[in-house]
Amino acid sequence: MPSARPSTADKRKTFRELHRSGCFVIPNPWNVGSARYLQGLGFKALATTSAGHAHAMGYPDGAQSRDEVLAHYKELAAATDVPLNADFENGFADDPDTVAENVTRCIATGVAGLSIEDSPQHGQFPLYDFDLALARGKAARAAIDKAGGDVVFTARTEGFIRGRPDLDETIRRLKAFADAGADCLYSPGIKTREQIEATVKAVGGKPINFLNSGAFGFTVSDLAGMGVRRISVGGTLSRVAMDAFVKSAKAIATDGKFDSFAGTISNQELNAFFSNDRKTWS
Repeated sequence: MPSARPSTADKRKTFRELHRSGCFVIPNPWNVGSARYLQGLGFKALATTSAGHAHAMGYPDGAQSRDEVLAHYKELAAATDVPLNADFENGFADDPDTVAENVTRCIATGVAGLSIEDSPQHGQFPLYDFDLALARGKAARAAIDKAGGDVVFTARTEGFIRGRPDLDETIRRLKAFADAGADCLYSPGIKTREQIEATVKAVGGKPINFLNSGAFGFTVSDLAGMGVRRISVGGTLSRVAMDAFVKSAKAIATDGKFDSFAGTISNQELNAFFSNDRKTWS
């Protein structure tokens, strides 16, 4: 008989403990199969990817509805035994009150953590005004506290991936979000040692999430040495899978060749993994 699976409260407690010391990798699955496989590799926590799931469902990143992503979070949270962090984009709202309402809905899916961006989905401008961004972060914090406070809140500033690569402004926002009660801080798009160490220093010991979305030359040990507490990969694992699929499909379509099939993981190996894995969570 499979052992009792951890409760939502168990996973939230585990996730908060992971942020207290050390450094851990939080890879980003885009469906149940990829989530279960990553869990099977021993990762201690997982995070959703808005891009990975959107592309798998035939959308560009940011085009899915709030209810679609909430259903995705609920499915992944129910299917996994390790904590799940939700990439909740901009909270699917501009105004703080609606952000708070949507954060409450997100918490109800069973996630152990969630992040809120300081950039709108509609793209009319790259970042919310500083005061509005701060008010949105405070609203998310208040909603989490009202629900019990055990969900880890990550505040994100998107300047480096929204055409505003200003390190001073990034640090200004990270510090303000930290002071407003964010548990973890995140500035996707920074890539250099100097940028990473500056953000770590700025937030007064609070955990920093680093997005390792490319071959930047850093190892987990390197990033831990810079003071990074959490490492995510965003949509990169899903893009690795899509890249292999696209290249293989193009070779068949244009050249009539199947050479790309050489060396791929076998159906038997995947069947063996999922057969054994399924026994633990049915």
